[in-house]
Amino acid sequence: MKANCWMAPNRVAVEDVPEPRILNPRDAVVRVTSSAICGSDLHLLDGFIPTMKRGDVLGHEFMGEIVELGQGVRDGLRVGDRVVVAFPIACGDCVSCQRGLYSVCENSNPNAAMAELAMGHTPAGIFGYSHMMGGYAGGQAEYVRVPYADVGALKIEDDLPDEQVLFLSDVLPTGYMAAELCDIRPGDTVAVWGAGPVGQFAAASAYLLGAGSVIVIDRFPYRLRLARDKVGAETINYEQTDVLDTLREMTAGRGPDACIDAVGMESHHASAALHAYDRTKQAVRAETDRPHALREAILSCRNGGTVAAIGAYGGFVDKFPMGRFMNGSLTMRSGQAHVQRYMRPLLERIRKGEIDPSFVITHTLRLEDAPQGYDTFKNKQDDCLKVVLKP
Repeated sequence: MKANCWMAPNRVAVEDVPEPRILNPRDAVVRVTSSAICGSDLHLLDGFIPTMKRGDVLGHEFMGEIVELGQGVRDGLRVGDRVVVAFPIACGDCVSCQRGLYSVCENSNPNAAMAELAMGHTPAGIFGYSHMMGGYAGGQAEYVRVPYADVGALKIEDDLPDEQVLFLSDVLPTGYMAAELCDIRPGDTVAVWGAGPVGQFAAASAYLLGAGSVIVIDRFPYRLRLARDKVGAETINYEQTDVLDTLREMTAGRGPDACIDAVGMESHHASAALHAYDRTKQAVRAETDRPHALREAILSCRNGGTVAAIGAYGGFVDKFPMGRFMNGSLTMRSGQAHVQRYMRPLLERIRKGEIDPSFVITHTLRLEDAPQGYDTFKNKQDDCLKVVLKP
């Protein structure tokens, strides 16, 4: 079968790879009908996530049709069912899963020792996201094996098109969880750093949860325009104005009630000198992540407010503003999205017309054109926000 594979830093290629097969009783094999390139896939492309191997199949946002089922699959799934698959692989039975913390499942990462060396504890296994995260083949392929299918695969029984439900796999629940972590009260002001798909969905979800105003911060005019036109957010271009001063002006000097970092480890700073500082430290591995957005969110948030860090981080950051965090009585909440917790409620919101996630799609390509899609997405060419791949 054809699959998009990581070959080396800054290089992917569509290759012929063996078709997946059932390995465990709760496995399913899914024929992929749609897959997407996620912003966190760029961390793999750029070489910032360790333990990638040449030929690893990428992709953790996908959906399709079940073509084979293990004998132990529960929850009424059948061959022929149309399903969306959650990106964290979760057993459903461990203590974490029973508490709804699916992205830290205790049983799904067979390479837990590798993750523990880097992080102290292991998160769940993740499709197509390094051997440290389980070494699972991803969904930018014609077929994929889905472990614990009765927990991670949501049956779609409507005639809703793929484009409306595909993002239940990751970015829609991730954005929604970011807003939920903020404990939004009616009328609150929420600031979101990053106008990519997760930032767009975090802003939209903040409104769904009762925010009075949402402010989205980015540097690309087309992304900011989408946040205004499709989400109804106010926007700040951080290359044109000082973010902290502008947020104070917009909030009567208090700062936002909640701040969401939807950028993560490869954030950018308007100051060339400050950006170069972190970029150099990252290049020589003196730090693993560039936390410009996280620092700014902490410095901007009102006293007693909440910072939600939902952008992907992989290791260690430098110059964390702990003094502001402690003296401002701030709360920080974070985590890989517990996707399985949100899939059904968000599907209901889609059915009711409360949100249509397809607005973030800008490019639809054949699977064979995945390398072109990565290049276009990474370099923000042709106003690219989200690429969907069709096998």
